[in-house]
Amino acid sequence: MKPNDLPTATPWTMARRAARMNPSVIREILKITEKPGIISFAGGLPSAKTFPIAEFTAACNQVLTTDPQAALQYAASEGFAPLRQMVADRLPWDVDPAQVLITTGSQQGLDLVAKILIDAGSRVLVETPTYLGALQAFTPMEPEVLSVGSDDEGVDIADLASKVGEGASKARFLYVLPNFQNPTGRTMTEARRAALVAKAAELRLPLVEDNPYGDLWFDKAPPAPLTARNPEGCIYLGSFSKVLAPGLRMGFLVAPKAIFPKLLQAKQAADLHSPGFNQRMITEVMKGGFLDRHIPTIRALYKAQRDAMLEALVKDMPSDVTWNTPDGGMFLWARLPEGMNAQELLPVAVDKGVAFVPGAAFYNDHGDARTMRLSFVTPNVDEIRTGVTALAAAIREHRSA
Repeated sequence: MKPNDLPTATPWTMARRAARMNPSVIREILKITEKPGIISFAGGLPSAKTFPIAEFTAACNQVLTTDPQAALQYAASEGFAPLRQMVADRLPWDVDPAQVLITTGSQQGLDLVAKILIDAGSRVLVETPTYLGALQAFTPMEPEVLSVGSDDEGVDIADLASKVGEGASKARFLYVLPNFQNPTGRTMTEARRAALVAKAAELRLPLVEDNPYGDLWFDKAPPAPLTARNPEGCIYLGSFSKVLAPGLRMGFLVAPKAIFPKLLQAKQAADLHSPGFNQRMITEVMKGGFLDRHIPTIRALYKAQRDAMLEALVKDMPSDVTWNTPDGGMFLWARLPEGMNAQELLPVAVDKGVAFVPGAAFYNDHGDARTMRLSFVTPNVDEIRTGVTALAAAIREHRSA
């Protein structure tokens, strides 16, 4: 039988979870920013100026000179032992390297957490708003996702307690980003962290703490991680993307020993192990305290760019547009005047040469259509000023229309 004689009906039956998978709004918007002349405040991309290219060149040569066969061979699923030790040593609480799992980006950590902790119909709690990538990782497992009220200081403890549930419907965990949150840029206060950890322990509610931006503080370091206060009640996610290079796709998680084996098994099923060559390069670059010298240069750059965006917003924006002042990280959260919709504003802004991410994409439910996430780390200072001016013009034009 020739191919043209075969039945034309498709034989594929999609799994139910496939219907719950959705494209990333951010990734779709990034396609727009590839157009020539677009200034992008949309992507959460670290500045390429921060990539330590010379150090990686030297590390690549070193790895391929000293241990090329092992670097290019299959490797342990847990990760490269010296790198796991380095991760443990850098964390501000007592961590056994045996609790460190190297992941293919911290996004994989979210996927592994979803696979071992979420059943269809089980309850999961998230901040309001929350990281879009986490919602994408959790949703295919068919959970009941509930948003917990949040303010400028972090999670609302009373609302959290009201949504944990009991018995079979009890929440499996709360997912939280305490430092320079994506998308809002807010940082959870010390008082709120203490209250959250205490209440979670009382309710026997596990916490999944995601901290990709914690090293990127501007004037002072954020309070101690939630996990440092109750290591047995938390899973901690970290990343090398924001301090070294995102293209290497390297992250890590730290988990209690009771659940570590299942996370490891989920990783083995996903990809066997993260690239051993990349792990060795990162280990080589990090030797001699490199991050302690390198990260301050990132902080200085991002702080200057944040300040440029704040100055431009004050100068150009209509008086009824509001925004916050993040203490670190990569994002600023803005809100349009009453009656405006950021999704409807986006094409107007793109026509004027600037892009952003409408904030409604980051809400599990009842998204605030007036919100916008603005990233200040990828464009330079001149582009930030030009882009904010263009965005302000788009807001005025769209409102008058």
